[in-house]
Amino acid sequence: MIGRRNIGKASPLFLLLLGFGFFVATYNLVTMVIHYQQRESVNKLPVDDLGTEMPKIRRLGVQRQLFHVVVTATDAAYSRWQCRIMYYWYKRMKDGEGSEMGGFTRVLHSGKPDSLMDEIPTFVVDPLPDGVDRGYIVLNRPWAFVQWLDKATIEEEYILMAEPDHIFVKPLPNLAREDYPAGFPFFYIKPTEHVEIVRKFFPEEKGPVTNIDPIGNSPVIIKKSILEKIAPTWMNISLNMKEDPETDKAFGWVLEMYAYAIASALHGVQHVLHKNFMIQPPWDLKLGNTYILHFTYGCDYTLKGELTYGKIGEWRFDKRLYLRGPPPRNLTLPPAGVPESVVTLVRMVNEATNNIPGWDEGR
Repeated sequence: MIGRRNIGKASPLFLLLLGFGFFVATYNLVTMVIHYQQRESVNKLPVDDLGTEMPKIRRLGVQRQLFHVVVTATDAAYSRWQCRIMYYWYKRMKDGEGSEMGGFTRVLHSGKPDSLMDEIPTFVVDPLPDGVDRGYIVLNRPWAFVQWLDKATIEEEYILMAEPDHIFVKPLPNLAREDYPAGFPFFYIKPTEHVEIVRKFFPEEKGPVTNIDPIGNSPVIIKKSILEKIAPTWMNISLNMKEDPETDKAFGWVLEMYAYAIASALHGVQHVLHKNFMIQPPWDLKLGNTYILHFTYGCDYTLKGELTYGKIGEWRFDKRLYLRGPPPRNLTLPPAGVPESVVTLVRMVNEATNNIPGWDEGR
């Protein structure tokens, strides 16, 4: 009986110590859970309902994180008219709701000023030496970025690498998350299907080939400090790939895109992949929640609105029709039944050409 009374009636000191022990244990458990969640937020990239892979890194406060919009270009008429349309839509979207678009620079890698210097903010850099690009003009892009990053004064912390054939469909926010740049997953960039070639430039000690993102350099929103590290590597890999016949044959016109993806992986940089970053007519049919319209592919249709890709259509829009000068104003709209993406493309081209002064002067 005495023993039972002693067990059932604990001393106040014992209860105090027991309570403190539970507090310490609970605190340690909560701390471990929080630490684990924080670690997981850095190491895992979950997929949201838009199919967008992104880390669980939240931006603190409401301060905008502006990015500088940069496009590399030549002084050819084909490049100039595309840049004029792109810059028109940049200006239209820059101050819209949700935009974090900062300044704009056309990096002109022709080595000398051209006729658009007063119309579009431009920074002139040198092209590669004669013969180095072997007719693959895109090789000048990484070299242009190396020069621009070294010599230009850039106020924004982030940079959007864009192209002349990009049209901003709506105001673009900063999709990057701290040290995770934002990129677009291209279906044709498949490092795992070219392991032997990729290993020439990405040795095994750097990790599995799956560490290489299925991206190109554009569109990409990235911290300036990170791009400054990647750009020289991107340039050197591009040149080395072009020098290697097997690699040049395998990668063809997307060689420089693979070079950027590999250069990023060599520096341990992982991109947040945004499927809604960009659409590419005629394959993407609807605008959806996209920010950029990329008109790299030709759009050919019958007058019944049926796609005839690979065959010249009765109605067509293809930027390559205008290699020597800009398209005319007021292009004919597509016939009924053509997808929203293509109709929007032609409407936006028409709006730009009707509002850009002196558009027809280059025709």
